[in-house]
Amino acid sequence: MLKDQIRRGRLGAERGCGVSRFLSSMEADRWIAEADVLVDMAHLLMLRRQGIVGEEHARAIMEVLVGLHDDGLPEEIFDDRFEDVHAGIEAYLIDRLGEETGGRIHAGRSRNDEVAACIRIRAREEVLRLMGSVNRLREVLVTLSAGHTATVMPGFTHLQHAQPTTLAHHLLAYEGALARDYARLIMAFARVNESPLGAAAFASTGFPLDRDYTAELLGFDRLVENSMDAVSSRDFLLEVLSACAILSATASRLASDLILWSSSLAGFVTLSDEYCSTSSIMPQKKNPDTLEILRAKSGTAAGSLTAALAIMRGLPMSYNRDLQEATPHLWQGLSAAGDGIPLLAEALATATFHPERMAEEAGKGFSTATGLADLLVQDLGLPFRTAHTIVGKAVRAGKIDLPTLEKAGKESFGISLSGLGLSQEKVQAALDVRSMVDARTVTGGPAPATVKKALRGRKEELKRDRAETVSLEAGLAEARVRLLSEARGLLP
Repeated sequence: MLKDQIRRGRLGAERGCGVSRFLSSMEADRWIAEADVLVDMAHLLMLRRQGIVGEEHARAIMEVLVGLHDDGLPEEIFDDRFEDVHAGIEAYLIDRLGEETGGRIHAGRSRNDEVAACIRIRAREEVLRLMGSVNRLREVLVTLSAGHTATVMPGFTHLQHAQPTTLAHHLLAYEGALARDYARLIMAFARVNESPLGAAAFASTGFPLDRDYTAELLGFDRLVENSMDAVSSRDFLLEVLSACAILSATASRLASDLILWSSSLAGFVTLSDEYCSTSSIMPQKKNPDTLEILRAKSGTAAGSLTAALAIMRGLPMSYNRDLQEATPHLWQGLSAAGDGIPLLAEALATATFHPERMAEEAGKGFSTATGLADLLVQDLGLPFRTAHTIVGKAVRAGKIDLPTLEKAGKESFGISLSGLGLSQEKVQAALDVRSMVDARTVTGGPAPATVKKALRGRKEELKRDRAETVSLEAGLAEARVRLLSEARGLLP
């Protein structure tokens, strides 16, 4: 049985099982177990290079570490009697090699800088995965939009018919929000990808460590230079959770629209059966359960951010064990945001939209009234507030035609609209859904030509973002290949 090598010096009494379980971070540490082996490899290569650990000891330790990397960590390393996976791996090395050899791996290092490095390694992997998922969802939205630039639909404010728009315009609104979510993630990635390794407990070490070398081996872009800052700061964690919470809110809004659109009240879209469930008692039901769970995940992501902020807000410098409790919220927030995005992308990609039903609703609720008010301003020269009042009175009367408008104009302002040149034909033309949409040619508007132009820009930005993500993934993969190559190079 592996023994706890850390307590035996300063502390005497053995812990009870309850205390051990309370202090242990093993469940959350399963996220970082593989990263811990990589950190051990990089640290050992550096110790050997700096002459702190001799060739024979370094070779023996590396052989065990390579075995752990290739075969996976045995379950005994995750026993609750160890406070964390770092202690479990060191105990495994000592058990296999004896303390004379296995006890040398921790020279010049604390678990404080070790765990901070491991969390950053795993977090950057998850952030990159999330960036790829966001880009896939953006691609689906852009592709759908390209096929629906002329598909008119009702636009809503306050869940009331507001103005007609197009499906492409609506979907591109989400693509724009997701592009900002991507930008937040890549900014967070840059601050995650900094190496704290070599900071030791908080005041660095007297050993002649080469922090730049270990950072390079592990694929970090730069160092967290101040050793106290390196081990005690988790602002990178908060930044990732913030980006996840905002992304989850975007995804939740899109899910809510799809849920509403798929209802029999709207009938704008039919979701694939794969993403729906049925009732145990009502045989006719087709429920958008996948999207509802996805919508709920936004609460989990927001809760993870809130919990982590609450844990960290009052901690003094430097390292405090409270930070251990913040780490599980990182994994929870990343999972809440990341698991649903690919499902949302495929639910959209496999959905069937119903343009005829959308067009049927597009002009309801006097949704083209704004177009008529604009006509009174542009053709008759009325102040917009005057035009707004006249059209509003016609809507209140329940009928928008020339006689009703004429009456409203005379009663409110003593104006004869027909005398100014307004005709029933012009009224009808202004109230036409297609004409109103086509008139919205201002940048960012729903006119088909304007949306097609916007699509070209969205495609170019998405192409750049995808290339950027691939480049970052390739850089980390290249660093891992080099690390493993140098590690295996030590072996006989």
